[in-house]
Amino acid sequence: MYGPADPVTRELWVNMDQMEKDKVKIHGILSNTHRQAARVNLSFDFPFYGHFLREMTVATGGFIYTGEVVHRMLTATQYIAPLMANFDPSVSRNSTVRYFDNGTSLVVQWDNVRLQDNYDLGSFTFQATLHIDGRIVFAYKEIPVSVTEINSANHPVKVGLSDAFVVVHKIQQIPNVRRRTIYEYHRVELQMSKVTNMSAVEMIPLATCLQYRSCFACVNAQIGFNCTWCDKLQRCSSGFDRHRQDWVDNSCPDESKDKTCDSKPGEVTQAALSTTTGVATSATKPRIPSTTSTTVITFGLPTSSLTTEDDTKIALHLRDNGASTADSTAEKEGDSVHTGLIVGILLVIIIAVAAVLVTFYMYHHPTSAASLFFLERRPSRWPAMKFRRGSGHPAYAEVEPVGQEKEGFIVSEQC
Repeated sequence: MYGPADPVTRELWVNMDQMEKDKVKIHGILSNTHRQAARVNLSFDFPFYGHFLREMTVATGGFIYTGEVVHRMLTATQYIAPLMANFDPSVSRNSTVRYFDNGTSLVVQWDNVRLQDNYDLGSFTFQATLHIDGRIVFAYKEIPVSVTEINSANHPVKVGLSDAFVVVHKIQQIPNVRRRTIYEYHRVELQMSKVTNMSAVEMIPLATCLQYRSCFACVNAQIGFNCTWCDKLQRCSSGFDRHRQDWVDNSCPDESKDKTCDSKPGEVTQAALSTTTGVATSATKPRIPSTTSTTVITFGLPTSSLTTEDDTKIALHLRDNGASTADSTAEKEGDSVHTGLIVGILLVIIIAVAAVLVTFYMYHHPTSAASLFFLERRPSRWPAMKFRRGSGHPAYAEVEPVGQEKEGFIVSEQC
């Protein structure tokens, strides 16, 4: 986070007034309505949590929605939020939401926007810049009050990033009807008290499993994530990204238990170990002054090191080791009942202990493979964000660019 006295802050602010006017776009609906969102097509591939995006949705509420499926709860997850709040450009003639794409970066600026439910607090001017190498910059020019004082009763107040994966569930009772459920797998929350006039934050993406294109490079990656290779999909992943459903549907978690590769290490070329342009290299390393700190984000979460195999099974084999023929039938029946009772008690104890341990583990590791296994198969019993009509969350209308077909909204559990 760079403060007002840091010279880097002024360098990170993009002066859109000096840009060519024909390239700076001002979306009319974003400038005169409340809770609107418009799609913006990028001229470059922007890496976000290892996924390359060419289309985003800019909202009047001070954030950019990065999800593929547009729904009524854009504020929930999958966002890039320099300052998400209840901004309403229609309450002031000077308020605009404009953006600029120069081929290597996209700049979105919320200019002189005011809060709908507290107009007297003053106008806010801030911007978000998305670079082709994955860097994200939040720059703040005018913040009249502390962000911590903004009321979040009518609209969430957030500063940071979020991403999630969408899972489609089939409803057995109704044929050909599916329900989408979204699960947030990672979030970056910046300290709101440090968002002041002439401050800025620069976020640098780290390497992700998705960048590796070969099995050997994947399983030998040393980037702080549990990268595994799925031969069926020819993809490297930690299991927690937007391709989660494909990963599960193709039994990649079972395949990834065996981390061996068919190719030999000597056959791996340097090209196979190369990373995508979404990872910051030494050539594009941004400025990090010794007297300041920079927020660094990691795209994705490492999976738990706990194996999902059931290694607690106990096989009990009872053999007749040549018992004496003088034993009576009553004694044999008594021994059988006694042994069965002991076995039954042991099994009950083992099951109870295992259930407690599993419950304790899933409670403290909500993004583990075991937790997600139950989440995806029993969504009605577990906490998850489901998109329902009239859920009480702020609903955003979405505006399509000219010449593009409109995608469906998720306004209920059925799709």
